[in-house]
Amino acid sequence: MGDDLYTTALQFRLLRQLGFEVSEDVFNVFKDDKGDFKASLCEDTKGMLSLYEASNLAFEGEIVMDKARTFTTMHLMDALKGKSIEQKLERQVEHALKLPFHWRLPRLEARWYIEEIYLREEDMNPLLFEMAKLDYNMVQAIYQTNVKAVSKWWRKLGLGEHLSFARDRLMESFLWSIGLFSEPEFGQSREVITRAFQLVTTIDDIFDLYGTLEELVLFTDAVERWDVNAMEQLPDYMKISFLALFNTVNEMAYDTLKEQGWEITCYLKKLWADLCKAYLVEAKWYNNKYTPTFDEYLNNAVISIAGSVTQGHAYFSLKPKITKEALECIENNQNVVRWEAMIVRLCNDLETSKAELERGDVPKSIQCYMHETGASEAVAREHIRGLISDTWKKMNKDSISCSLFPEPFISSALGGARISHYYYQDNDGFGDPNNQTKERIMLLLVEPISTHVIVG
Repeated sequence: MGDDLYTTALQFRLLRQLGFEVSEDVFNVFKDDKGDFKASLCEDTKGMLSLYEASNLAFEGEIVMDKARTFTTMHLMDALKGKSIEQKLERQVEHALKLPFHWRLPRLEARWYIEEIYLREEDMNPLLFEMAKLDYNMVQAIYQTNVKAVSKWWRKLGLGEHLSFARDRLMESFLWSIGLFSEPEFGQSREVITRAFQLVTTIDDIFDLYGTLEELVLFTDAVERWDVNAMEQLPDYMKISFLALFNTVNEMAYDTLKEQGWEITCYLKKLWADLCKAYLVEAKWYNNKYTPTFDEYLNNAVISIAGSVTQGHAYFSLKPKITKEALECIENNQNVVRWEAMIVRLCNDLETSKAELERGDVPKSIQCYMHETGASEAVAREHIRGLISDTWKKMNKDSISCSLFPEPFISSALGGARISHYYYQDNDGFGDPNNQTKERIMLLLVEPISTHVIVG
């Protein structure tokens, strides 16, 4: 790839993003006799930033890439503190160190770059600038059409009116769907994911906030049986919840049968039953005041975060050539499905655990790790951040090597991990929407980029 750090790192990152297993050995030319990165590279801020971004596409066990991330992070932070970065790069470095490009949401990142970086470039091309804005605004208009459709569905369903205790997070659910499917052609997938995610939120609140343990056992049994006759034993608020889930999922299954000839009800109902059983495990832990081991918690929590449910619906919404191998992978929470769920869970725990414990919930990963190891909260949090980084490496590898799924599905799994960073970066932006979440909804769905070009 050559001896120019910026270009080599950019090519490496782009090729890995496109699914090519480029070797980390391409960076050996930038190492000294001791195997460390040359100190002289620190003078090239643009190249260091490019290497930092590339290091976030590392695979598990890649020592060179681990060294690259440590090396670039340390020196870029020092350069920021010492005010030794040229002004036009300073903002990009701060932005990247807060969250690397590979972990960010593409559409929001596009807007940030258009308005905050490219507009201020000396060689900014006004025509290219107008085309970028037009693309953003056109896609935003498509999102608005999707929002109208899911809003109509949600109003007709009526759960928000009948379940006053449950969170009404339709817009937040739709924002999550954009994380999975941002490209304009995936409107139907966005609508499917929004419906599934809003139902997940409602059922989650039934288990966490409202239902008694006896009622939760009955509800889980009804979902597992997938039989409307099982509703007779349920209280009224559970009856309407179960029927909303039953009808919505069966409608999706009917569409798949009609269009592709596959009867998928058995797969979807198992995903929902497994989710409810995972919720029930947590409810029993809480009821019995039991603190699980760290591994015990995580094995259940990667199911209760609903990754398999959302990814299962995502898979069928794409109308792929359905295979039993792919269905088994989703059903058993393996490969990219598991890594996406793990990242979402750990990001969620970092920012929501205190609030959830205060309102009454099972200990999360941080508390379980502290209880098991005796570590301080600061050490536990650092351990969780390390697990997130390690899981991203597994996700990076499997997103390239996995041949079970079509590319849009792989992208949706990556997108699910990315959107979790946005929601849980500073606090819980889904369970208790904050100003940042509302701002992102406005930027993505409401406010177009100004059509007035400001040059200079």
